[in-house]
Amino acid sequence: MSQEPTAVRVLVVDDQQLIRDGIAALLSIRPGITVVGTAVNGREAVEKAVELAPDVVLMDVRMPELDGVEAVAVLRGRAPECRVVMLTTFDDEEYVVQALRAGASGYLLKDLPAEELAHAIRLAHSGVTQLDSSVAARLAAALPHPAPEPSAAAPGLSPREIDILRLVARGRTNREIAAQLYLSEGTVKNHVSRILSRLALRDRTQAALRARDLGLL
Repeated sequence: MSQEPTAVRVLVVDDQQLIRDGIAALLSIRPGITVVGTAVNGREAVEKAVELAPDVVLMDVRMPELDGVEAVAVLRGRAPECRVVMLTTFDDEEYVVQALRAGASGYLLKDLPAEELAHAIRLAHSGVTQLDSSVAARLAAALPHPAPEPSAAAPGLSPREIDILRLVARGRTNREIAAQLYLSEGTVKNHVSRILSRLALRDRTQAALRARDLGLL
């Protein structure tokens, strides 16, 4: 008999009690997710993440005492195994860049449906960066124009790999990229691995940042 997959353990962090409790309640009824606790600010988030060892921390951006971006940076050192997904009402590109540079595994807005949030949490746990579509659009709009030619911006990458890097930066999963480019999921996975290796990047979050810096969005 096959075993059920282990539920993703989630810590919900938001300084507004109604939102915090509402998110926790919505997630707790989703299959494959267990809410292990809540926190009211970044400082408490760090303390509870160390104590409870969640797989994913769902983190607001603006909070008292220690904001979400600062908390992400602290968690990188104190709880490096947990993934942090920012969940906020602010889609300002500076917040997005700061959060991703600090080590966040995604940046989502609070108006998304509960099932999509649950799906994003599962993907973050598996190592896939999630960017809200409007957030990705704002990042692209914030880039200087004209953008450099892809061959100059990303030397060593083929045109196909540049296309895949763009889609990775927009938060697409390997499956979504495969469907859009008419490739197998395994082929996309191999391309992503080569992109990370050739650009000396650690993960998809760094790939998204590099794509933005190079003007590929």
